[in-house]
Amino acid sequence: MGPHQVKAVAGLLALDATIPFIARYRKEATGSLDEMAISAIRDRLNQLEVLDRRKETILKSLEQHGHLTDELTAAVLAARTLTGLEDIYLPYRPKRRTRGTVAREKGLEPLAQMMLAQTGEDPRDLALALVDAEKGVDTVDEALAGARDIIAETINEDQRVRAALRHLFATAGIFSSRVATGCEAQGAKFRDYFDWQESVTTMPSHRILALRRGEREDVLNLSIAPPEEQPFDVIETLVVTGNGPDAEQVRMAARDGYKRLLARSMETEIRLNLKQRADTAAIQVFAANLRQLLLAPPLGAKRVMGVDPGFRTGCKVACLDRQGKLLHHETIYPHGGEAGASRAAASVVQLSERLEVEAIAVGNGTAGRETETFLKSLPLKLPIPIIMVDESGASVYSASDVAREEFPDLDLTVRGAVSIARRLMDPLSELVKIDPKSIGVGQYQHDVDQSALKQKLDEVVMSCVNRVGVEVNWASPQLLAYVSGLGPQLARNIVAYRDANGPFASRRDLLKVQRLGPKAFEQSAGFLRIRDGHNPLDASGVHPESYRTVHAMADDLGCSVAALMRSEDLQKRIDLQRYTADGIGIPTLKDILQELARPGRDPRQPFELFQFSSDINGIEDLEAGQRLPGIVTNVTAFGAFVDIGVHQDGLVHISQLADHYVRDPSDIVKVHQAVRVTVLDVDRERNRIALSMKTGSRTSPKEVRPRPPAQKGKQPPSRKQPFNNAFAEALGKNRRR
Repeated sequence: MGPHQVKAVAGLLALDATIPFIARYRKEATGSLDEMAISAIRDRLNQLEVLDRRKETILKSLEQHGHLTDELTAAVLAARTLTGLEDIYLPYRPKRRTRGTVAREKGLEPLAQMMLAQTGEDPRDLALALVDAEKGVDTVDEALAGARDIIAETINEDQRVRAALRHLFATAGIFSSRVATGCEAQGAKFRDYFDWQESVTTMPSHRILALRRGEREDVLNLSIAPPEEQPFDVIETLVVTGNGPDAEQVRMAARDGYKRLLARSMETEIRLNLKQRADTAAIQVFAANLRQLLLAPPLGAKRVMGVDPGFRTGCKVACLDRQGKLLHHETIYPHGGEAGASRAAASVVQLSERLEVEAIAVGNGTAGRETETFLKSLPLKLPIPIIMVDESGASVYSASDVAREEFPDLDLTVRGAVSIARRLMDPLSELVKIDPKSIGVGQYQHDVDQSALKQKLDEVVMSCVNRVGVEVNWASPQLLAYVSGLGPQLARNIVAYRDANGPFASRRDLLKVQRLGPKAFEQSAGFLRIRDGHNPLDASGVHPESYRTVHAMADDLGCSVAALMRSEDLQKRIDLQRYTADGIGIPTLKDILQELARPGRDPRQPFELFQFSSDINGIEDLEAGQRLPGIVTNVTAFGAFVDIGVHQDGLVHISQLADHYVRDPSDIVKVHQAVRVTVLDVDRERNRIALSMKTGSRTSPKEVRPRPPAQKGKQPPSRKQPFNNAFAEALGKNRRR
């Protein structure tokens, strides 16, 4: 990454250009930097802005208090980090009265300076001259103690000492955890950390956050420090320069200063740094999982029946057309006895035929597998795929303002059935209606910096929405709000214009929308799609600013733009070099050519039907050694959670993800990935399932054999529950109900 690229990105960001727009349509300016690099530049610019503002504040403070000198000004302006800047400012920062302040008021500063000089003199001689009862110095020992207080604070404010200790804590610090007195029972989920020690250099993010949670719940007592004598050795090397009695006083002051001031300050700093490091890692895990979930393969525009399963309250059924519009809803009771099952079967068969249902989506919560089995037993005239859909966060949508606005007269559970069906049709379009933190793919999301988490997740959603593109004539205001350059208000204005005037016929018509000006049009137009409009390019990712170039290509080939988009032979005859111009170079021209070949292409993978094992419906059906299909529901720093269709996700520990060493689980698995797992262990009492993806697991794989049907009236576990330990609890899974 060169300076000109950074400068170009900074200039575009200053003009309020979005990251997706810069990455997609300003490649010539940035040297084809991707979104990750542009985000890194943006973040660093923000850090430097914070640093500059702090420098201004410090310079004003130094000037107001009469401390500012040319040398100090130069040091402040040259500081490259906030930590270094604060070290410079520390000796001059206004502070409350301290032991050193009191000693100075007693006139003991000369004694402290003599000690620090370490010329070999006996400080007791000078201390005797400073004994003055009226000033509160009654004895020589009191004078020496006061002078040591001054020296301790001086050492505490020494930039060299702080830098050296900071390095020591960061490289040799030991994170220690002890159980708080009397908390063994209430803190059982943290029992692994009742007597724990680990180097700060090797601690993974999830363990840092788990320990901090234990401390916050008053179960664990935490501390961070290097081996006991090392800090003293570091300080003495820097500040003790002699061997006389004055040097001994400095040595005593250094030890006191470390124990009383520096140790606490350094521990606070390293704890903050570890928290920031853990937050960054956890947020990255969440962001990566969310991206995979949002970009999950869509079934597409199909007529779908959504089923929100339930035992006692019945299954809510919602039938949608190919655009996701609700056509019919009702409640069936397939698990309420033979009569209820018979009526439910007749209803589903009749609805499937009358509304020409092409797929059935079943929520994976309570009664999900049982409902799936019931639906597969029906005598449908045509084969209809029955697909389990992850309903995490569906209750959040059902009770949201968005759902109430869309379906004001429907029950919450009916809204849930609609959401389940739409998730199958297009996960991205439906999941943008839910707070990303409620989707259930995070790691310790409630423990990390919430503003940083929100910013990152919003960026991921925006990135995914703009990568896929949005059908402007179908999209919800929630989906449109994430389009580059728009936002909630313009999204609502677009929908209002569409409702009042009918579908948009061209991208240019967007300029008729209230408050959507040239700047918003420039940022958003390339990501909005209009199929069957006046201009075939409006259905593609070609930006309107490049339409003239495409028309020139078509004119040179003696054909229309539509014909050029249909003909691979014509596209191969295009010489890109002929069309380079200011602002349009080979990177953009290559993108244009790709769009001509596949207008508005969807980057998501094609949908593939997945089925759980038909003989495994509950945790009671599991045995060690079984080899089963599963879907990855969450990837964490310590492994992956896999849904195997038993109302309880199993954990594939990082050590069981592959036959080789795995540094990062996301290198092996992704959210929504279909996998084959071997059951290692089943703890039915605590609802824990240990799984393996190794080809040679410790247990010999067994064939899954059909089991006799469950006894009538037998109820399975009520719903998925995460492991009852500190790791799994940290996931904060917010599954429905």
